[in-house]
Amino acid sequence: MSKRVKTSLLPPELASWKEKIEGYATEVGLTFPEVRFVMLDFDQMNKVAAYDGFPSRYPHWRFGMEYERLRKSYAWGLHRIYEMVINTDPCYAYLLTSNLTVDQKLVMAHVYAHADFFHNNLWFSHTNRRMLDEMANHGARIQRYLEKFGVEPVESFIDRCLSLDNLIDIHSPGVVRAPARVAPAESTTEQNERLRSSGYMESYINPPDYLEALRRRRQEEKHRERNFPVTPQRDLLLFLLENAPLEPWQQDVLAIVREEAYYFAPQRQTKILNEGWASYFHSYIMTRYALETGELIDYADHHSGTLATSPGRLNPYKVGIELLRHIEDRWNRGAFGAEYEACDDTKQRANWDRQLGLGREKIFEVRRIYNDVGVIDTFLTEEFAKEQKLFTYRYNPQARAYEIDSRDFADIKRQLLFSLTNFGEPIIEVVNANYENRGELYLIHRWEGADLRNDYLDATLENLHALWSRPVHLETNVQEKGRLLFSFDGRPHMRQL
Repeated sequence: MSKRVKTSLLPPELASWKEKIEGYATEVGLTFPEVRFVMLDFDQMNKVAAYDGFPSRYPHWRFGMEYERLRKSYAWGLHRIYEMVINTDPCYAYLLTSNLTVDQKLVMAHVYAHADFFHNNLWFSHTNRRMLDEMANHGARIQRYLEKFGVEPVESFIDRCLSLDNLIDIHSPGVVRAPARVAPAESTTEQNERLRSSGYMESYINPPDYLEALRRRRQEEKHRERNFPVTPQRDLLLFLLENAPLEPWQQDVLAIVREEAYYFAPQRQTKILNEGWASYFHSYIMTRYALETGELIDYADHHSGTLATSPGRLNPYKVGIELLRHIEDRWNRGAFGAEYEACDDTKQRANWDRQLGLGREKIFEVRRIYNDVGVIDTFLTEEFAKEQKLFTYRYNPQARAYEIDSRDFADIKRQLLFSLTNFGEPIIEVVNANYENRGELYLIHRWEGADLRNDYLDATLENLHALWSRPVHLETNVQEKGRLLFSFDGRPHMRQL
């Protein structure tokens, strides 16, 4: 059993099971920070879920809308939240009070596996483990802005920022795409422009309004520079933070939205692998240690419901757990490497068994290194696609229905990777912030076969224009029309390139 200090908000029976399941999780090799469980009723659970697990998050109408959606969905029997866990240290997880004991045990095992994944997966290594406190700080700052500047201007600005929160570089925590900004030169310029003063007179000799005027002047000078930025910038939110003519409170709000976008990005990058890992170990712990005889039927019913699939929908729990089991089986049998790949006998490959027993070690390695794109690209095999009956589909306008498009393995893998890369969202970069020497913003969409939605495109340009305060242009490709330039300068328009 773990020797760490216990903090429990659970009734005695569940507190006892928490101790046991934590011990089972440690025994099977999972490592995690302290996990604290909190019991909530369905209404409280929906409120916390509306805030993505952070009840102290900043106020905004979209969280209220999400709560209403969850509340009605629960009332109509369309969904039920069994658990929720957040990536913090200590790791907090929420349990639904109305769940059966067997469900609570399953959820606890599931949570400990999630906590292990958060703690060990490289894609989470940069995340703030004190995000509960940081979210509360964000909420307090935005509440001050609401009181000072009014609800309408602040909420409208938050709306614009949230509409752009996918325009970040999700790989930037692990890769440097461009040289860092030369801060010393800018700092020296500012020091030269400041009026000399003694420390206690600083606020009088160099008042905030004067320093703000200096900052705006430097930004205007930068906009007049050519070849700005020097290299394309994928993190549009950072670019706007550093270069857009925003008020200080607007900069802070945009920084908050950006910070939270980066915090949640790894969860979106690892949805299949993370849920597969948690499902694998809750299944292992329940069936080998924690399940009692009288709970078998309820457990089987709820576990199968979690892994259920339906036509046209990819269940990350199902794909994740089956892919991990597939990897474990291959490495147990030694079904990898040059000799195995060179074998073209289907029957021999199916019966291949070198009895290496490396499966458990391999899936722990996968858990540590990969995200969804990496694990699909590396380990999704044709055998797995056939076993799981995977296929691609498309909409048939004549039949007015979706139908199977292809069962070819190459098509399946390509489509799956395409849907996961950058969360299936467009990659857009800033290539020129002084377009035609007028300080206008020029963006390029890295087109890879999928056109932009016109309604999203128009709204994005309008919101970028509001933050940049000058015309914004977006170059993209449209099937059957070629390269087009969409612009917004107060009204949308388009021209052929």
